[in-house]
Amino acid sequence: MFESRCGVCCNSCERKEQVHCKGCTEMKQPFWGGECGVKSCCEKKGFDHCGVCPDFPCEMLSAMGVEEGFDPEPKITQCRIWAGESTVK
Repeated sequence: MFESRCGVCCNSCERKEQVHCKGCTEMKQPFWGGECGVKSCCEKKGFDHCGVCPDFPCEMLSAMGVEEGFDPEPKITQCRIWAGESTVK
């Protein structure tokens, strides 16, 4: 079951409690108060997460967090896993 739009595993995030984050699937806007382009894009397209989008992995997801030093590959891999789970009956 997916936990975010972008592939972050919110339920295992060390910062979740510190920042009072419920996860983007449960919040109108991110805990930091701005806008998350990935969250907005998925919701506009009616997708649970990026892994089910025909444009996956897009430039926005691939660049998300890179400037802050985060590797996007774990999120992309997780979205692939969630996409596989959503096709299993």
